[in-house]
Amino acid sequence: MPLFARAPPLHHSRPLPTGTTTRLLPCAAPAAKPRRRALPPRVRASNSDPPQQQLNLSVLRFTLGIPGLDESYLPRWIGLGFGALVVLNHLLSPSPTPAQLRSEALGLCLAAFSATLPFLGRFLEGADAASRVPLPEGSSQVFVMSENLSAAQKEDMAWASYVLLRNTNTTSVVIAIGDVLCVRGYWNPPANTSKYAMIEWFKRQMQLAGLVDLRNVLYFPNSSDSQLAKILPDGILSVLVQPVLSSDPANSEIRNEGVILLASNANYAYSEKDRIWISTVANKFQRA
Repeated sequence: MPLFARAPPLHHSRPLPTGTTTRLLPCAAPAAKPRRRALPPRVRASNSDPPQQQLNLSVLRFTLGIPGLDESYLPRWIGLGFGALVVLNHLLSPSPTPAQLRSEALGLCLAAFSATLPFLGRFLEGADAASRVPLPEGSSQVFVMSENLSAAQKEDMAWASYVLLRNTNTTSVVIAIGDVLCVRGYWNPPANTSKYAMIEWFKRQMQLAGLVDLRNVLYFPNSSDSQLAKILPDGILSVLVQPVLSSDPANSEIRNEGVILLASNANYAYSEKDRIWISTVANKFQRA
């Protein structure tokens, strides 16, 4: 016999009670699915993207930035200030105890040492930077660069010349890397010369002075060389020529990339610490 499937009943199994009114009940809304937050698109750097240039602060010297304040004399003013406070505390004490007297004596000794620290540092360095001579009236401020420089090279040379003038006893600086130059500071170039002619004049003078293939640092603390005197302005007492050297990995030879010439109107203008810092600035111009 064929079997017939029986469909389930469409009505409720229990009969509705009579006398009641049927009301339609709203169906429960389905549970809302949690919405996913849209994540910001991630940009994945590829090898083809140009690398971003980061600011290198490893060669900067940080100062207080107060105009007219020489930070080298800061320990002197601190020592005098605290020494005055110790004396004032002693005068205001009606009956100082022996322990207070010993503490005040120690404080005065430390204040005296702090006040004499700048002079002691100059004596240990053997520097006579205080004996400056005024710049002659014929000197003028110059800031010129070679025209065949990229934007990055102009930024690097402008930054290096600024920090060298700002953080050392330098009045004149020349940065010569390859066939490009940056001249900044007080100079006595030929009068009525254009920017291009001034750059060519500095190139010619540096070639005549033998600074093209320099391998060792030249430092004249209290007198300038006769060959360099032709390029330097009047009143210069100290000259430092720092070569920019790099090693050739092919044959392990040292090659010259350029030089940085610094001039100052003070005797012994560059201490050993200054020369190390200047060489660090020069290393920034090494080719990879």
